[in-house]
Amino acid sequence: MKNLFSSFGIFILALAFMACSSPKNVQVSSPNGKYKYELLLEDSLLYYQAFYEGTEIVEKSLLGFELSNATLIDQNLEITGIEETEVNSDWQPVYGEKNMYPDQYHQSIVSFGSKDGKTTPFRLKIRAYNEGLAFQYEFENGDPVSLDAELTEFSLPAHAEAWISERAQGEIIKQKVSEIGEKIVERPLLVELQDSLFVALGEAALVDFARMKFELSKDKPTALVASLEGQVQFDGPFTSPWRTIMAGKSSGEILENNYLLLNLNAPNAIKNSDWIKPGKVIREVTLTTDGGIACVDFAVKHKLQYIEFDAGWYGNEYDDASDATTITVDPNRSKGPLDLKRVIKYAESKGIGVILYVNRRALEKQLDEVLPLLKSWGVEGIKYGFVNVGPQEWTSWLHEAVRKAADHGLMIDIHDEYRPTGYSRTYPNLMTQEGIRGDEESPDNTTVLKTLFTRMLAGAGDHTNCYFAERVDNKMGSHASQLAKAVMIYSPWQFLYWYDRPENSPGAHKGAGNSTNYIVEVPELTFFDQMPTVWDDTKVLSGYPGEHAVVARKSGDSWFLGALNGYQERDNEISFDFLDPNTTYSATIFTDDEEVNTHSRVALETRTLSSKDFMQFKLGKHKGMAMVIKPAK
Repeated sequence: MKNLFSSFGIFILALAFMACSSPKNVQVSSPNGKYKYELLLEDSLLYYQAFYEGTEIVEKSLLGFELSNATLIDQNLEITGIEETEVNSDWQPVYGEKNMYPDQYHQSIVSFGSKDGKTTPFRLKIRAYNEGLAFQYEFENGDPVSLDAELTEFSLPAHAEAWISERAQGEIIKQKVSEIGEKIVERPLLVELQDSLFVALGEAALVDFARMKFELSKDKPTALVASLEGQVQFDGPFTSPWRTIMAGKSSGEILENNYLLLNLNAPNAIKNSDWIKPGKVIREVTLTTDGGIACVDFAVKHKLQYIEFDAGWYGNEYDDASDATTITVDPNRSKGPLDLKRVIKYAESKGIGVILYVNRRALEKQLDEVLPLLKSWGVEGIKYGFVNVGPQEWTSWLHEAVRKAADHGLMIDIHDEYRPTGYSRTYPNLMTQEGIRGDEESPDNTTVLKTLFTRMLAGAGDHTNCYFAERVDNKMGSHASQLAKAVMIYSPWQFLYWYDRPENSPGAHKGAGNSTNYIVEVPELTFFDQMPTVWDDTKVLSGYPGEHAVVARKSGDSWFLGALNGYQERDNEISFDFLDPNTTYSATIFTDDEEVNTHSRVALETRTLSSKDFMQFKLGKHKGMAMVIKPAK
C-alpha cells in the first residue's frame, strides 16, 4: 500500500529538519572565492542558492525527486553528517583543448537520515570549483526505487534571457526564460542575466540515468526545472549525474572553462591509451574501391589521418535485415564495386586509418559480433549512427557500447542527438560526437556562433565540415569561415571534407555528395594540412553568441586562430599578448577576398608578429578569418 507521500506522487528530499541540533544551512565556496553554494532549510523544505563574485546567480531553488514507490518518511529527518574535502591537483588528458586541466575544488557531502531509522539514507554531494558549482544526489537504499521526476530547480533573476534549442540539432534562438512556455529545452543552457554576466546550466557524468533537459516551472515565472526523459529505476544504491552551474563576465570565459564537465567524471579507465589517436578525416562518399583508394592518397598528400566510409557499405542502414558483418553495398547509394578489405589494407600500408559507420539497428542486434570482426579487418574506429538517446535504458546501453569498443581497441564517434557530459575522460576512445547543428544543416555563421557558446560548453562536436560543396557559397557564408570554424569548433576527430571528394575519385551515384563536389588544389588547403585537432592551450579572445568570436589555440610553439562574424559587418581588434614575449612570429593570414581568382576566393598574407602587436580588421556579413602563427625562422 502506498503511504501518504507516495499517494500524492511526490517525495521531496529533506521534508523537515526538526532536530534542534541539526544545522540549518551549509555553505561551500570555491578555492578562489568566486563561487558559493548555500544549502538552506526553510519551511521544512530543502533549497539551495548559488553566488558568483557576490552576486546571486541562482535564487532560492528547490531540491528533490518525485518517487512512485517512496518508503515512509517521518518528521524526524535530520542532517546526520557533513564531510568536507579540499582538492588541489591537475590531470593530463589523453587529448584535449589543453594539455593539462586544473582540478581544484572544495567539497561537502551532506548526509541525511532520521532518528528512528525509518527514512532511507541519502546524501547531497556539493562541489565548488574555481570554474563553477556542481551537486549530485546519492541514494543509499537497499531496495528497488523508481524516480518518476526530478524536482531540482534553477530559479533565475527576472528578465533573464537564454539561448534555447528544443533538440540537440535544432535551431538555437535567444528568448526570455519567462517566455519558454511549454518547451523542453536542451543542455547546456546559456543564460544572460544582465550585461556582462552569463550563467550556463548543465549536466555531467550522465552514464546510466535518464537524460536531463529543462522546462519552465508552472509556479515560478523564471524558474527552470530539471526534466528527465522517462522514469529512472535502480535495484540498490545509486548516484545521480551532476547538475552544474557556471558563470562568467562573458560567454567566452565560460567556454574556456568547459573542462569542468570532464573534471566531474572518473579518471581514464583504459590502462594503455597509446592506440587512441586524434586526427583529421575525409569521408568517402562513393562507396567504391577506387573512391576509397583516392581518399587514402589524398589523406597522405594533405596530412590527414583517417578516411571514413559512411552509410551503405553493408546495405540499407534503415533495413533491420542489413548485416553489418558483410560488405554488401546499398544499390540506392552506390553501384560499387567496393572491396573494403583491400582499401583497409592499402590504407594501413600508407599509415592511414579507416573508420566505418554502423547504424544503431545493426549495433543493437550485432554489437558483440561486429566489434571484434571489424577490428580483425583492421578498422580503427566506428561511427555509431542514429543511436537511441534520452531514456535510462538507452543511456546505459550506449555507454556500455563505448566501453565494449574500448575492450576491442576501437575509437568511437557518436552521431545525431547524443550530447556529451564528459565521459571521454573516463573512456577517451569516445573521440567525438554530434549533437550539433553542423554542416549537414547548412548553418550560416550566425548559427555557428550560437553553437560555439552553447553546445560547445558540453565538449567536442563533430560539425561535419565541408569546403567545396555548393552550400558553402549558397547558404553558409564563406570559405575563410570554414577554415576558421575547424579551429573554433573543437573535435579530436575533425571531419574536413564531408561532401567533397578527391579529383580522381569516381562520381557519386545516389548517395551523399554529387558529381560537382570535387576538391580543387587551392593554396589555402595548407591551413588544413598544418592544423592539428587537439591542443596544448585554448584562449577565447572575444565573442558574443550569434554575433562574433575569435578563438586561438596552441599546439607546440605554434598558434592557430579562427575568427567568425555573424549577420552584421564588424570592426575587430586582436591583441597578441597571449604569444611568448621573447619570440618573434611569422603569421599567415587567410581571408575572404572576392578579387582572388580561385574557386574559393581566399587570400593569403604573411606578416611578422610579436606579443606587443594589435591587429585591426573588418569582417563582412558571415565572413571569417584564419591564421597560422609560428616562430619566425
